[in-house]
Amino acid sequence: MLRKIQYNSPVILTFTILSFVSLILGGITNNFSTVLLFSVYKSPLSDIFFYFRLVGHVLGHANFQHFLSNFLIILLIGPVLEEKYGSKIMIRMIFVTAIITGLLNILLFDTALLGASGIAFMLILLSSFVNTTKGKIPLTLILIIILFIGQELIDIFIANDNISQLTHIVGGLCGGIFGFYIDKEKRKASA
Repeated sequence: MLRKIQYNSPVILTFTILSFVSLILGGITNNFSTVLLFSVYKSPLSDIFFYFRLVGHVLGHANFQHFLSNFLIILLIGPVLEEKYGSKIMIRMIFVTAIITGLLNILLFDTALLGASGIAFMLILLSSFVNTTKGKIPLTLILIIILFIGQELIDIFIANDNISQLTHIVGGLCGGIFGFYIDKEKRKASA
């Protein structure tokens, strides 16, 4: 029976496993490892962990519910996108989104950022490009942008929570840019 189980989406599954391990490690260390390695915040460039945290923050989660809310989306959408775009491109998109959201958090806020919600929202917008036709803009993309950006903008002003709506918006924008760019490159290659 175990032989029939396939590791069908290596980047998404490895990302999920590493995030789960960081969550367990955070629980064991009373969140010391989460603060040291899996949260990004202002720190000196001479801090050796600064550079790891710039990407590693997407592996950290405050608790199991935080982890679950991100990875239900990532595990639902990610494998389809990894199959379409390939593992190498998928890992690049995750790294770029992590670095951009991490840098923006450092530049704009005095709080720590952790979690994979920027990646989840990047995948949500990217999924709108799966069935694009040359020269056409999918209505689903327009609706996702309106509903998604609209809700996040409302939450910025109304919600009193510890959720980084900017990270959601930036992650979504990254997904949209990746989708347009990759689609454009594929059209050039087939022309």
